[in-house]
Amino acid sequence: MSPASKTFLLDLLSTPSPTGFEHRGQRKWAAQVRHFADRVESDAYGTAWATLDGSGAGRRLMFEAHADEIGYMVKFISKDGFIFVDRVGGSDVATARGRRVEIFGDKGSVRGVIGNIAIHIRDREDEKVPKVHELAIDIGASSDKEVAKAGIRVGHPAIYADGVEEIGADKICGRALDNRVGGFIIAEVIARLSKRKSRLPTTVYAVNAVQEEIGGNGARMIAHRLMPDVAIVLDVTHATDTPNVDEKKHGSVKLGGGPSLTHGGANHVEVVKRLIEVAEKAKIPLQHEASSRFTGTDTDVIFNQQSGIPSALVSLPLRYMHSVVEMAHFDDIEATIRLLTSFAESMKAKDEFSVKL
Repeated sequence: MSPASKTFLLDLLSTPSPTGFEHRGQRKWAAQVRHFADRVESDAYGTAWATLDGSGAGRRLMFEAHADEIGYMVKFISKDGFIFVDRVGGSDVATARGRRVEIFGDKGSVRGVIGNIAIHIRDREDEKVPKVHELAIDIGASSDKEVAKAGIRVGHPAIYADGVEEIGADKICGRALDNRVGGFIIAEVIARLSKRKSRLPTTVYAVNAVQEEIGGNGARMIAHRLMPDVAIVLDVTHATDTPNVDEKKHGSVKLGGGPSLTHGGANHVEVVKRLIEVAEKAKIPLQHEASSRFTGTDTDVIFNQQSGIPSALVSLPLRYMHSVVEMAHFDDIEATIRLLTSFAESMKAKDEFSVKL
């Protein structure tokens, strides 16, 4: 990874983009891909996509990742100035107490902390994970009027204030790797494809979609709009190579073992087959996962649009998902970029991904 690419990755990961309020990160992503794409566009809800035109009447390939991150939303402000919240996406309240947060209000961001009663004075008998309505954010205000003066009202979003850092010799750690690292990867794919001496016959869309964490809303809209001939969805998956994870229940996926390819359900057998062939030819390591009913990703709302979009899910192994210490391996990031780039280069003008009967 070049120094410029790493700078972009760290900046993108550090930019707050809670679900429904992704515009900060989307603007940075769009500014980056404008250096390489023929066009960069967005829709009414903020999904952004970059287009690299093919040389002729070839197929249309969509790479899709999601831009949003989990967080909270202000739901109630008490008379004595404490702020109570609801979850946005799959925020893990078990890890919430004692954390710094950033609330995005009418006057800019406001720092606060989710209170944690000291171990000395709280009742620890039958202690349980708190319910989300029991979390109270303290911004140092003594009344609801002071909260309002700070520009905070019901409906404003919040995220954890933790940042991102390199850890060890070859890993990256922080919040929101799920899935803004995916946005980085598809931006890198567009950059590399744009530097080819000759144009591909295939038109390539790199889509950074909004609102995946609450049901894939952005992906559903853009898939219906673009209707590509084939779609590769990029998300993260659980690396199960840490203590206390049962591989018999959750499969075996290792950090540093390469991207993971999902089989079954929304994943079209011919697209999956091509990805395997591409990986073997380019000597890219692959891991494998099973999906019996659904993937839990944007793939589930893309593949069944209109008359169907042949789709496949490629996932980056990630430790500690939906926490502030999500961890990924730089080798896996590079291998995923290579896999998607090689897939685009493998496509011929008349390729069809369909089940022959």
